Amino acid sequence: MRRLFNCAAALLALAANQASAQDMEIVNATVATGDGSEPIMDGVVVIEGGKVVYAGPQAGAGNFESGTAIDAGGKWVTPGMVAAVTNLGLLDVGAVDPSNDAGAAKARFNAALDIATAINPASQHVLVGRARGITRAVVTGNPGGSIFAGQGAVIDTGADPQPITRARAFQFVTLSENGAQIAGGSRSASHVELRNALREARDFAAGRWQGDDNLLTRADAEALGPVVTGKQKLFVEAHRASDLRAVLALKREFAALDLVLVGATEGWLVADEIAAAKVPVIAESLQDLPQSFEQLAATQSNIGRMRSAGVIVAVNAATIENMHHLAQHAGNLVALGRIPGATGLSWGEALAAITSVPARIAGFGGKLGVLAPGAAGDVVMWDGDPLEVSSAPVQVFIDGIEQPLDSHQSRLRDRYRDLDESDLPKAYDR
Repeated sequence: MRRLFNCAAALLALAANQASAQDMEIVNATVATGDGSEPIMDGVVVIEGGKVVYAGPQAGAGNFESGTAIDAGGKWVTPGMVAAVTNLGLLDVGAVDPSNDAGAAKARFNAALDIATAINPASQHVLVGRARGITRAVVTGNPGGSIFAGQGAVIDTGADPQPITRARAFQFVTLSENGAQIAGGSRSASHVELRNALREARDFAAGRWQGDDNLLTRADAEALGPVVTGKQKLFVEAHRASDLRAVLALKREFAALDLVLVGATEGWLVADEIAAAKVPVIAESLQDLPQSFEQLAATQSNIGRMRSAGVIVAVNAATIENMHHLAQHAGNLVALGRIPGATGLSWGEALAAITSVPARIAGFGGKLGVLAPGAAGDVVMWDGDPLEVSSAPVQVFIDGIEQPLDSHQSRLRDRYRDLDESDLPKAYDR
């Protein structure tokens, strides 16, 4: 039986590898390109060789000569959502340590950790995310024994054994209250730990490594080298306004840093400074109650106010209890704009905040999360407005390949939804 199982698994993997992109033209669709613009009625999306070649009005589509024609029947068609930042693919059951690779508190390394090696494309969380229209994710681990969580990855959620879009896409560090506790109990400790690490990494890159005189391991110093030269993005978790200012000040000493703020619960208080520094933000969504002292100025208008100040802002999927509600949270930002005194987003801006903007922040501007010529053929067809809570995907394509939408959840639903008492298992007790 084990040999049969292994053979079947090998055949499935081979079939997945042999899957090819489908050339197709989706017509009669309500097309939302994900670039911040409003939806296009009677739109067309053309995919060839796994890439978007056209997305727009029917009048500009030209002649589609090969492949499959799909009549959307007026349904909504959008780019796939990009979930950032998240631990998608790093755990099966969070409370079961052997199945949870999101943290490495006892590791001898920190910045050198490469999260791509732990991604499990068969995780049920990946399958559920895909069924809800998430086609890519910006994945990071959790800081544990150090303020550094290691090197995050950008993945796809496709039904194949190769999920990595880009490994070592960014380095993640926390300067939050949690980071202060990890570093020794004070923000002063976490800030000096970060600066010391960057200085040692700079020395390593310049050939001035002193070995035993350094606090970093050789592997960690080497991993941080691309950060100090700006070749690898540095995602910094911070929430309090004063902490956000301290992060922006890092560029005075390390001018090449390619910074991204994560969390930024009090970001609206320093929005003008963030915008002037041209640092993008992956922000908390609709948080209006302080969960800690660093979030006393939490407001649901945080994202809207930062966006109004000119900050590039994406929705942070990590703080959404059920990540597959990502589209719903974006829709709530639209509704927020209708509340007197509140600041939300337009419909187009809200969709962009979960598609093209997180892709742009992760270094994939114009390539992911958008329906534009040359972008990946990540396409989702919905049965209604994608930002409405009652809507769901009916078809999902990644790189032009149609994906299955089933998961353990859906199979359990289908198994038990229509059972009557005679179908109940023996010894079943209500």
